[in-house]
Order: sequence, then structure tokens, then C-alpha cells
Amino acid sequence: MRVLLTGANGFIGRHLLSQLKNADINTVVVGRSRPDAYKGDYIEADLLQTQCCNQLVQSAEATHLIHLAWYTEHGQYWSSPLNLRWLEASVRLVDSFCAVGGKKVIAAGTCAEYDWEFGFCREDSTPLNPATLYGTAKDATRRLLEMICKNHQTQFVWARMFLPYGKGEDRHRLIPALFEVFQGKRPPFGVNANAYRDFLHVKDVANAFIQLLLSDAEGNYNIASGQPTQIAEIVYAIANVFNSNPHVVLDLSSNRPGEPEILIGDSQKLRMLGWHPMHSIKPICLSQELPFE
Repeated sequence: MRVLLTGANGFIGRHLLSQLKNADINTVVVGRSRPDAYKGDYIEADLLQTQCCNQLVQSAEATHLIHLAWYTEHGQYWSSPLNLRWLEASVRLVDSFCAVGGKKVIAAGTCAEYDWEFGFCREDSTPLNPATLYGTAKDATRRLLEMICKNHQTQFVWARMFLPYGKGEDRHRLIPALFEVFQGKRPPFGVNANAYRDFLHVKDVANAFIQLLLSDAEGNYNIASGQPTQIAEIVYAIANVFNSNPHVVLDLSSNRPGEPEILIGDSQKLRMLGWHPMHSIKPICLSQELPFE
């Protein structure tokens, strides 16, 4: 097995690259820049500018592809036209990879593909009805990649991630932003305190990709904890780390239009492969996440 990995410089990609190394899985990284401290095989390429990926995948000589790369700028990615460019780039890459005999493709999807009115999302029964350009582009990418892989008789896995957190997370996202509030580094802000979400530690997310890679899995898989956590619990937990008053945030709480009260992923299919989360979103565990980078 030799894995071609995209998105290795991203939040999840950095953790996945580390776990691939720890598992002694032969890996080649493709991207615009070499990941920090990475000494392995690397191909410099901008996938958005690479109109033909044939030479890239031939030189990689990989049997498996894990495709994480996408536009993820916080607050911008929901409606960015770059979603459409990443759809096109993903199709080019996977088509070229399959054409040279690639055995398996694992690509990153998102919980934003689901119809959030249903709250608890199962891979093969919850309707897909994305409400954003990001979710729509991801769903369209899945459909196209699935057909490309089917035509080439290549195994295909679409991994829908829910809400990863952990070291290296963008400081503007909920958990690191709350850390900064209770450290006095930014003003308090309001949250949807009554809402329930599915948070999963980034190391568990990375391990899920490893499990999907090493198994015979095909089709759609949720990468999720399967456990509802109320936003208010997160606020209390982080405030507790700093012996701070959670109500400086909770008193600003309000329901947000377009946001579901419940968004949880059913992870039973993934657990049946032998995966289970190793981290808990509790005060003692959250304290170990300092500092966010």
C-alpha cells in the first residue's frame, strides 16, 4: 500500500499524516507546500491550477488516495465560489488516479450535505438537502467521484465529518474562541447555548480515516461521535478550566436562524469496522488542548 494524501497542511491533514507515519504506512503528500517537519515523499502542486493530473498521479505511484484538500477559510467557505473550483479539481484528480489503476479513493465530505431538519443523521436514510454552496458542492463532488470510481471499478469511500476540534484548530472556531474569551484575549460573544452538536477530537477523526483505509469499507460513512453535547456544556467546561464565570457568554446566548437545534451523526457503520473514539470533550480533556495553534 502507498497512500497519496492531499490536504496534509490542513487541520485534519496534519493529524492524519502523523498517524500514517506512526502506522508505518508508505505515504506521498501533494500540495502547494511541504508540511512542517515532514521528511517523506512530497510532490509540489497546486491542485486548483493543475489542469491535467496524469503526470502527478503517475509520479506518485500510489495505490490509495485520501483526498482532504478543500477551501476551509473560517466564515468564508460556506458561500465561496472556490467550492466550485475544488469540485472540478477533485474530479480531475480522482479521474486521473483511477485511470492509472488506483485501488481505493477515500474523500472527505461534510455533515452540511444532510437535511438539518432531521437532526440525527444516518448515512443511508437521512435525506441530503444542503442549505449552502459548500454543502451542495460537496454533495455534487460525492456523486461525481462515486460514478468515476464505479466506472473504473475502484473502491470508493465518502467520509462525512461532523465537528472536529483539537490542537491546530482555527482560533476563530467555537472551542478555541471560547478558550480566548475565558483567557481574556477576546470579548465575550453569544452562542446558541441550547443547541446540541456532535463534537469529535481531531485525533479520533484522523484515526477514522486510517480505519477506512485499512478496511474493505465502501460507500458513505459518518465520522462522528454519535453523542449529543449541548453548547452550554462546552461553555461551562471551558470556563471551568480557567475558573471563570460561564455566564459572560451564556447571558449573550440566542437562537440563530438557520441553525438546527440538534445536529448529530450516527457512527454505527464506522464503529462496526472496529473504530471508536478515544477522547472525551470534558473539562480535564479540554484543558489538555491548550494552546490552540
